[in-house]
Amino acid sequence: MEKTFTITNEAGLQSRPATLLVNTASRFASDIFLIHNNQHINLKSIMGVMSLGLAQGEQFTLSIEGEDDIQALSALTTTLASLELGA
Repeated sequence: MEKTFTITNEAGLQSRPATLLVNTASRFASDIFLIHNNQHINLKSIMGVMSLGLAQGEQFTLSIEGEDDIQALSALTTTLASLELGA
């Protein structure tokens, strides 16, 4: 299951929102990857997410595979919306 988002926040994906995304992803058993420019980063790894340095206007895709993929995508979509990060 995949869904693409565009960073809408002027500050981009900084440490606080990245931490919240990682914490949300870590609640699920599914394998969850953030894909940007052909890089597949484990969304459960704060260092990996921060290494991307995503800025406003950049797109990324969440790729989720596992038994709770639907719930994970829903929770991550909600988290992104609450942080005004992705649309």
